[in-house]
Amino acid sequence: MKILAWRVFLFALLASTLAAASHNIQDEVGRKVAVPDQPHRLVCLAPSITDTVYELGSGAEIVGITDYTKYPPEAAQKPSVGGVINPSLEKIASLHPDLILAIGDLNTFGMVRSLEQMGFPVFVVQPHGVEGIYRSIGSIGEAINQRDRAGALIVRLRERERAVRKRAAGKKAPSVFFVLWADPIMTVGRGAFITELIEIAGGNSITADMPNEWPRVSLEALISRQPEYVLIDRDSAVTIESLQRQAGWRSLGAITAGRVLYVDDRINFPSPVVFDVLEDLARQLHP
Repeated sequence: MKILAWRVFLFALLASTLAAASHNIQDEVGRKVAVPDQPHRLVCLAPSITDTVYELGSGAEIVGITDYTKYPPEAAQKPSVGGVINPSLEKIASLHPDLILAIGDLNTFGMVRSLEQMGFPVFVVQPHGVEGIYRSIGSIGEAINQRDRAGALIVRLRERERAVRKRAAGKKAPSVFFVLWADPIMTVGRGAFITELIEIAGGNSITADMPNEWPRVSLEALISRQPEYVLIDRDSAVTIESLQRQAGWRSLGAITAGRVLYVDDRINFPSPVVFDVLEDLARQLHP
């Protein structure tokens, strides 16, 4: 009996030691982060991160997500810690994560610092452009000890991108305006991954020259550029009917003629799921 108890104690000690083992890696904002060698309790502070972790085969390790997480569908069964911009620190702490995965453009530095002061390691990704999506997949794979799966996933996604580029090669690229928001008018500019997706799919975003990734545009500027197509997220509040009811928008030939391309809300995710939208958009631009 004593021998059995001693073995149980040694096993528990070994498990505890393995769980506590960590190593330092650099995240995408240049911080050194001590991440567990074998993380088992992950909190993902953006829907795109959750999607990536599932694609890397570690969905079972996720103990917390944020609101508006939709992909994959089973992820919605996980406990939410609140919104991406303002998650509950108390809820996060109650989940006892051994690693928190954050996104630099949405999760504030102050929040990251608060979580670290509470004793939780926080690894930050910051995807910009399509290459940034690939980079973040690799970074997350490094952080959660799924390097090989991340590498294989990147290879598969790059092959899908090449196939789309091949489909569009040599064909006329119609001009496209993506409606991120209608009032005020917000869209995508230079360096935004959605701008690059439109180009890869065989289109030409009329706002690709704008210096900000997510610029506001005046109606007058939009009318002067006259896109051939308007691109709408069918899961958003924007509809072709609502735009046609607005006098200014009716000055766009694409609106009056109903030349609209529809994709779903996966277009907003800088993660593997956005490649489904890329293929869908390419089929619409070049049937």
